[in-house]
Amino acid sequence: MAKKSKKQQPGGTPATVALTAAGAAYTVHSYDHDPAHPSYGEEAAEAMGVSPDRVFKTLVADVDGTLTVAVVPVAGQLDLKALAAAVGGKRAAMADPALAERTTGYVRGGISPLGQRKKLPTVLDASASAHATICVSAGRRGLEVELPPATLQKLTEAVLAPIGR
Repeated sequence: MAKKSKKQQPGGTPATVALTAAGAAYTVHSYDHDPAHPSYGEEAAEAMGVSPDRVFKTLVADVDGTLTVAVVPVAGQLDLKALAAAVGGKRAAMADPALAERTTGYVRGGISPLGQRKKLPTVLDASASAHATICVSAGRRGLEVELPPATLQKLTEAVLAPIGR
């Protein structure tokens, strides 16, 4: 069962520190991560008892040589062509996982769109705007933050576009 707390104090993950510094309202959900689970995002949705269309995964892609963050529902997949189009690019491919980890400062399965080591162009799937709040990784496996999609969009300077399928 997910544990909740209203605010994560500074000293948490870079994502929660960034949210606190911005004065953003958010809720932290933690759960026991099972390394054997086949999907980080589906595991998070199940553990928190939240619909998978409200839990978003953070993926890093290479769009014409530029690392770009895509935030899409865990229930679907990233449309690479749509991602490229959303940032004015021609071609997109998933980034090398080791490069994504080095660039963001997070481990795979725990990459947050917030508080990354290097600010990357970010695209948030348009379906996020249908929800009052969504959940994204808080920067480590077993830790999610729930916040309004408009807050995530503002703090990451994300483009809102239909990039999921």
